[in-house]
Amino acid sequence: MADPKGFLTTPREEWPRRPVEERVRDWNEVYVPGALLPIVGAQADRCMDCGVPFCHQACPLGNLIPEWNELVSREDWRAAAERLHATNNFPEFTGRLCPAPCEAGCVLAINQPAVTIKNVECAIADRAWEEGFAPPAPPERLSGRTVAVIGSGPTGLAAAQQLTRAGHTVAVYERDDRVGGLMRYGIPEFKMEKRHLERRVEQMRAEGTRFRTSTTVGRDVDAAELRARYDAVVIATGATAWRELAVPGRELAGVHQAMEYLPLANRVCEGDLESSPLSAAGRHVVIVGGGDTGADCLGTAVREGAASVTQLDIYGRPGDERDEDAEPWPTYPKLYRLSAAHEEAGVLRMAPVVDAGAGADARLFAASTVRFAGDGSGRVCALHLVGVDAGRRPVPGTERVLPVDLVLLALGFSGPERGNGLLAQLGVELSPRGTVARDAGFGTNVPGVFAAGDAARGQSLIVWAIAEGRAVAAAVDRHLTGSASRLPAPIGPYDRPMTV
Repeated sequence: MADPKGFLTTPREEWPRRPVEERVRDWNEVYVPGALLPIVGAQADRCMDCGVPFCHQACPLGNLIPEWNELVSREDWRAAAERLHATNNFPEFTGRLCPAPCEAGCVLAINQPAVTIKNVECAIADRAWEEGFAPPAPPERLSGRTVAVIGSGPTGLAAAQQLTRAGHTVAVYERDDRVGGLMRYGIPEFKMEKRHLERRVEQMRAEGTRFRTSTTVGRDVDAAELRARYDAVVIATGATAWRELAVPGRELAGVHQAMEYLPLANRVCEGDLESSPLSAAGRHVVIVGGGDTGADCLGTAVREGAASVTQLDIYGRPGDERDEDAEPWPTYPKLYRLSAAHEEAGVLRMAPVVDAGAGADARLFAASTVRFAGDGSGRVCALHLVGVDAGRRPVPGTERVLPVDLVLLALGFSGPERGNGLLAQLGVELSPRGTVARDAGFGTNVPGVFAAGDAARGQSLIVWAIAEGRAVAAAVDRHLTGSASRLPAPIGPYDRPMTV
């Protein structure tokens, strides 16, 4: 360990955010540029280099966290970047987007604030690009084998990069006009500027990965024909079948899914649109769903100039401290967390209907939508809700009506889409959960067809998506070569996050 007393003498300090009033006027990332490097060395010193580092176990990638913490403390950025990239293809993505289960598993977190692992990771990744420590790594020779990867989210990109570097010829098929999946059109610019994504895609192109955008497999290209053309196919389409809200008034104009709303705002940032057709500007917005997608909608609506924004969460307000009986260390606890978007809504008083005692950050906890009401012309004008108990049962006397012009449904995703022909044309079987069924080697019932990421696992975190991509690449490599793969396989298809 770099400083044996670092965890005793140095308090936790996180990457500071820009002032709310400044950052809501643009779409740039919320953090103060250049403010991470001056503090990250001292934060890395807080790592205790534990005999049994549970941060490894909490991270599905198995990131070598104590090793690169020590290297950062010594300012050996090249070696730190090498150790970081040994387990993670895209650390600048996870350093910005992952909720950091590694920090929940930090041994220091038993009785102190955890090491700022996520910030150190991001600093290493950014420094690696600045110093040229992440050059393309094309294979020395080609295997003569070909692979089609369907989907260019974090799973598809990780699988493609690993297989390309192993010498296979890889083509990534993406239905959108740009590469990136939900990282491109789901994640707002203020959480991750797309220049980070573009940089990785160019690296992959230089290594030999080919990209086929604006191509929907199952519609533009027959999936069975694709299987016949390639030696292996990887289904990495994600879990994009959104969950619905079956309440009266759902059919009213002005009620939209989050993934109908967020891509349009991203296209404005890309320069494709001058303004979003679903812009929240001047509107009273209600977001149904208390997760990260709902928070993304919240931050987007604030930047678009909404008149007010309220986010409904059917769960009660989490506690500020870990419940050691229900969620003991090192599991990832459900805590009251203040994202950048929630901070913005609170400072700007965007949700006057929210009680100050509940946090005043635009979230209304333990609230269930009963129905939507229209204005007589077929457009939504009100949302009727009721408070619920821990069992989601309505509490009498808690009925409430919110005025609303725009409703955004952020209720999560149930699995891969089934209506585009892909799954039927390939003939793959589905699990009882509606995800693509697979065996212990990531293979489906169709020989040569593999499945990974949210399409098979179900909705999960970006760090699990990248781990799935790396693991399925090893499985495909074994299939193509007929021998043990030299590619790492950090997880198996049945692994799950640590729980009680």
